[in-house]
Amino acid sequence: MTTRDDPQALPNETVQDSPDLTALEKLGWQPFFADQVAVADLEETPPVRVVEAHRSGLRVQGDGIDELVPPKLAATVGDWVLLNRVLPTSSRVLERKSLFKRRAPGHDRSLQLIAANTDTSFIVSSCNPDFNLARLERYLALAFEAGVAPVILLTKPDLCDDPKPYVEQAEAISARVPVVLLNAKSDAAKDQLAPWCKPGETLVFLGSSGVGKSTLVNALFGRETAETAEIREDDARGRHTTRHRHMRFLPNGCAVMDTPGMRELQMAEAESGIADLFEDLAELATQCKFRDCKHDSEPGCAINAAIKRGEVSQLRLERWNKLAAEERFNTASLAERKGNDKALQKTIRAAVKRKKKTRR
Repeated sequence: MTTRDDPQALPNETVQDSPDLTALEKLGWQPFFADQVAVADLEETPPVRVVEAHRSGLRVQGDGIDELVPPKLAATVGDWVLLNRVLPTSSRVLERKSLFKRRAPGHDRSLQLIAANTDTSFIVSSCNPDFNLARLERYLALAFEAGVAPVILLTKPDLCDDPKPYVEQAEAISARVPVVLLNAKSDAAKDQLAPWCKPGETLVFLGSSGVGKSTLVNALFGRETAETAEIREDDARGRHTTRHRHMRFLPNGCAVMDTPGMRELQMAEAESGIADLFEDLAELATQCKFRDCKHDSEPGCAINAAIKRGEVSQLRLERWNKLAAEERFNTASLAERKGNDKALQKTIRAAVKRKKKTRR
């Protein structure tokens, strides 16, 4: 109902139904990337795509190329790279069409790159007690910030008495986001996702562990290509089965990216994505009497007036405030670290320069 791996397999081995596509096009090569590269660059540094990310390095594939690049290259799964065969870590990462990123988990003030150059993001949640509206909004804000079209996939409708309330909650998040209710283990799942599986484009599955991402990947391929596991019965939460980000390729030339479950999804550098997600509240905020209105008890607050009229949920306002405050704090924290790092590098360069002068 629609309401609104084999990781070792090479693309040219799995993509058999697209004879008109070149080897690079089967990997997702598009004019956007070709326009960044001169003919001489193609000959000296062949383009490759990052198809897997491991602690030991990045696996890249191209026309007749399948190699592991050391982890020091600042790239992520989905990136296109001009491969320097002599010094791989100096390879040039091409400008990205899109990029999913978050503040790295823990206390490290840095950004973690999740996925690059995707065209559609499937945000997956299941119809069980682990369904979380605020978590869905976080994923959608990241998708809007990245400029990637999001689609909400609600799985496991057979495990609840009535999936309708889950669908209604998901649909209420944004009129711009389609919501698809599907059973990942059914024969119909592949057909329901087919409209987004276009040749030369890249899909990414995002969501918590156990929501059915890997099962959906298997449904698209019609065979077991990704490891799956059952959820825990006591809290409906899933176990990690996908341990690293990697891409597989459908026979029609569509790239499918699977990602590990992420429960900690700290927002950073995502101001416009949050504004797009809560565009109704952002628009109302422009009508408030005071420009610095906190939407609490200030007179002339358009958002509070809308809440009193029943047009806006108080809980939605609270979630917006929380996300916006978190994003501001994390972005400022990252900027502070970048500033400190630059100051440290400047100090080191000055010290080295003084040392050279002393030796003379």
